[in-house]
Amino acid sequence: MRETAVPTPRPEVDPRSGRRTDGGPEPDRLALLARLQDEFAAAVPGVDPDARVPACGDWRARELVVHLAGVHHWAAGMAQGDTSRSEDLAEPDGGAPALAALYRRHAAALLAALDVAGPDGAAVTLVGDGPASFWWRRQGYETLVHLHDLHAARAGSGAAALGAVGVGPDVWADAVDEVVTLFQPRQVRLGRMAPLADVLRLEADDLGWSWTLGAGALGAAPGAVVRGPARGLALLLWGRLTLAEAGAVVEGDGAAARRVLDAPLVP
Repeated sequence: MRETAVPTPRPEVDPRSGRRTDGGPEPDRLALLARLQDEFAAAVPGVDPDARVPACGDWRARELVVHLAGVHHWAAGMAQGDTSRSEDLAEPDGGAPALAALYRRHAAALLAALDVAGPDGAAVTLVGDGPASFWWRRQGYETLVHLHDLHAARAGSGAAALGAVGVGPDVWADAVDEVVTLFQPRQVRLGRMAPLADVLRLEADDLGWSWTLGAGALGAAPGAVVRGPARGLALLLWGRLTLAEAGAVVEGDGAAARRVLDAPLVP
C-alpha cells in the first residue's frame, strides 16, 4: 500500500493572477513553460501525425500540435491585452517536420511575449482584466497536459504514457489547483455545467495536500474522497485517465465521486 506523505502546507495561489498569496517563493513559471515547450517540440517528429490522441475524441496528433501552437498564438496576444487573435491556425504541409517547425515558432513567440509583458503587464485573462502572470501559469499547464497527450498518442494510451513527462508532484498538484479554483468555477459561470450538488475531496497522497470540489455547499462534509498521486489526480480531472489508470482510490460514496468526475470540469 502506498504511504501517505506527511502533510506540508499547500501553496495558496490566486487563480486570477497565478501568483502565490501565502508569502511563499514563486516558482519559475517561464522556465517551466520553456522546458515543456522544448519537450513537446522534440517529441513531435517521433509521433505519427495520424496517430489518434487517446481521451481527445477524434483528434489526431497533427491536430493536437496545431491546436497547441494556436493556443500559444492566441495567449500571446491576450497576455499583451490583444483580444483580436484567433487560435485557429492552418495545418502546414510537410508532415511531422513542418508541424514541429510550426509549433516551435509559436512557442518561441509566446515566450517572448510573456517575457516582454513581465508578470505585471496588463493582460486579458480568462476571468477578465488582470496581470500577464496569469498566462505564465495557464500556458504552462496547457502545455503540460498536451505534452502528456502527445506521448499518449505515441504510446497508444494515456496509461502507457505515464511517467513520460518528468515534472515533480508539486507541478502536477498546481495543475489540480488550477482546475479546482479556476476552471470548474468558470465552467459554472459560463453555463457549461450546473453547480456541483456533491462535495468531493481530492487528496494527493504523495504530498499530503488536499482540495475540495463542490465547496459551494458551505460546511458540508465531502460525500467521497478521491486519493492518489498528484499526477494521476491532475490527469483524472482533465479527463485523460480513469480512476484505476490514475492510481486513485475512492472512499465514501462512489456514485457521488463519479458524478463530480464525470461533470465537464474543464473546457
